[in-house]
Amino acid sequence: MTRARRVIVWRHGRTAWNLAGRVQGQSDVPLDEVGAAQARDAAGYLAALEPSRILSSDLKRAASTAAALSAVTGIPVEFDRRFREMDFGAREGLTWAQAWEVFPDGMQAWVNGDETKIPGSETHEQAGRRFAAALEDHLEDLPLGGTLVVVAHGALLRTGLCAFLGFEVASWRLFGGLANCNWSILEESRYGDRSEWRLTEWNTGSLPEPVLSDDEQSDRPLDHPG
Repeated sequence: MTRARRVIVWRHGRTAWNLAGRVQGQSDVPLDEVGAAQARDAAGYLAALEPSRILSSDLKRAASTAAALSAVTGIPVEFDRRFREMDFGAREGLTWAQAWEVFPDGMQAWVNGDETKIPGSETHEQAGRRFAAALEDHLEDLPLGGTLVVVAHGALLRTGLCAFLGFEVASWRLFGGLANCNWSILEESRYGDRSEWRLTEWNTGSLPEPVLSDDEQSDRPLDHPG
């Protein structure tokens, strides 16, 4: 039986702005020393999953994280600007408290669900759809049995996975974020000419364990009696 395809989405390592609580968005902030070490450590785990392709945001913190995996596997990093973090517009560089001081009405609207009042900002839905469209494009070139690693950013990965899997936008906030250098995994189940993607790991920093459960799915036909 041909091994199913797999997608690993991996958040970049820590930056000084992460530590300070500053919104990064598309500001090009590099990894700090801890973030670089996180990337090297995580790369050792992810290499064991035998990636066949590495895609990354072109922002420094993601590109450096991806480079750590490339150094271990020998697989070159490819870049796609669509995997950049959500654009937070005028909030970038500010802490949560500072954003409330500068944009009190815009932040209140943000909390109430209207994300259009911060100058220059994308909405979570726009960012999520951007990621999902990019992933769909790259999956066209991923062969059966292939493992794709996408290195990107916290808000984009959370919303992008929700968009890709078809969850209603109202439910996206029910999913927690990914910690620095943690990853989530999607695996494809194939049923004849049809396939579906399942979320099998979320915000993890360890290798997947087999699911020994009566509820586990496989690539067997949907009408399989077992």
